[in-house]
Amino acid sequence: MPIQFREENSGKVLLVHAIDKLTKADYEFFLPEIDRLVQLYGALHVLIDVTALQGWEIDALWEDIKFDVAHFADIERLAIVGDNQWQKVLTLFAKPFTKATIHYFNQSDTTEARRWLDG
Repeated sequence: MPIQFREENSGKVLLVHAIDKLTKADYEFFLPEIDRLVQLYGALHVLIDVTALQGWEIDALWEDIKFDVAHFADIERLAIVGDNQWQKVLTLFAKPFTKATIHYFNQSDTTEARRWLDG
């Protein structure tokens, strides 16, 4: 499965690893879990590691945009971890779709990203 996730801090922090190329089926698996966590804990802090992400299939990209709109206020802090310039651009792309405070971290700064989420 190209999306793997783990809850920490009693579900308030969600660590997500996106690998390969994301498909609509990946979002159909992942989105109900986000909904569940938001219902339980309210606004979340999310770290998305995109270092192994190769992109999205078109239908998955549409699901991602719908997710962003539906969860506009459900993510309080969003840390994006990557190691390529195009992954850093994801930070800029995501800003209009969320109220979250977003910060990009290089893969070598993953520990700092996790500390930032707790801040």
